[in-house]
Amino acid sequence: MALHQHHSEDRLELLLFNLAGTQRFGINVLKVKEIISCPHLTHVPHAHPAVRGVAHLRGEPVTVIDLAQAIGSSGAGIDEENGSIVITEFNRSMQGFLVRQVDRIVHCEWKTVLPPPVGTGLGSYITGITDVDKTLVQILDVEKVLGEVVDAPSAAIDDLLQLDDEERARLQGRRVLVVDDSLVARHQTTHTIEPLGVTCVTARDGREALMALKHLADENAMVDMVISDIEMPEMDGYTLTREIRNDPSLSHLYVLLHTSLNGAINTDKARLAGADDVLTKFVPIDLAHAVARGLRG
Repeated sequence: MALHQHHSEDRLELLLFNLAGTQRFGINVLKVKEIISCPHLTHVPHAHPAVRGVAHLRGEPVTVIDLAQAIGSSGAGIDEENGSIVITEFNRSMQGFLVRQVDRIVHCEWKTVLPPPVGTGLGSYITGITDVDKTLVQILDVEKVLGEVVDAPSAAIDDLLQLDDEERARLQGRRVLVVDDSLVARHQTTHTIEPLGVTCVTARDGREALMALKHLADENAMVDMVISDIEMPEMDGYTLTREIRNDPSLSHLYVLLHTSLNGAINTDKARLAGADDVLTKFVPIDLAHAVARGLRG
């Protein structure tokens, strides 16, 4: 089935599905292109154990990942004949996730999505939890799964950037707050920009970021720039940006919104919220350039 996406400001649409057991999982609908029954898969030698193979979708090769195996969910693997493939687009490429059963799409508000409790079984693979019809839904950290299963090539950003000495000197010791509900995305961002001489502080969602900014302002240790994901539990990136702009002690901050949603970058919406720049994840050199640009001021 193809999906028609309607996106409202502070609401989230989740595609609900099951893997091996009865636990329900959710994934942001904006990241889902379509749902198909499992096509013929071509085996990939030396791939990660969770990679079931490659499907050819309208001529495009799409890596199919067994989601239950990737997150170490207990229970038998999902058999391809009865499973469904959720085709997603993240960080500028398409992937397929093999799931046992797709349930339906539900709407909820970001403020009803809570951070996962510390120390839960699959805790590291969950970015948030919410309640749907009195049952717990765990929202998956798809970036973490992809970071582990599909290796991303890394180049020395410093060499690619070609900054002159004066610009390099200007970046040294500048401080940036990185806000993202995905641990992997936080690491990717900090590992990209710290080699430029920038110091990073991190937060898991908009609410935590706002508290950190107010604390830093009180301590007189303010950051120069905020790099924030858009889709996060409790307070999303647009709301965080508006809160920053409405607070006289924070309103001067440079805000870069960073999203893993292909084609969902709404530049007008980002500017309206007060963002200085907006970017699709995750192209390290683009991010490094955007940070250098933002810290020039």
